[in-house]
Amino acid sequence: MNLTISGHHLELTPAIREYVQGKLERIKRHFDQVIDIAVILSVDNLPEKEKRQKAEVTLRVKGKDLHVESIADNLYAAIDTLIDKLDRQVIKYKTKQQDHQNDAIKRLPDESDAVAP
Repeated sequence: MNLTISGHHLELTPAIREYVQGKLERIKRHFDQVIDIAVILSVDNLPEKEKRQKAEVTLRVKGKDLHVESIADNLYAAIDTLIDKLDRQVIKYKTKQQDHQNDAIKRLPDESDAVAP
């Protein structure tokens, strides 16, 4: 699994990097077939509002890309809500995968169902 953490208009400190990696462990615990994770953390300086912190992640799994973004006043709060949203999407994807695998099993005809000529 490849993990890429980048920052736009902010300096990534080791504390932020470790915080994101620690939170992503929860995702890996639920679903271990993750191919690639790209995290982008950014700060938007808007004149009419306060600084807005934005966190977004693109998680690649087999057959699908999951994209989630979160905006908050605090970067750590944005990361927390981002991980919560991503966790819900991963669980939803995982249950869909499990349901589809069960649908593939066809009912085999019993010997009593076969009509003898």
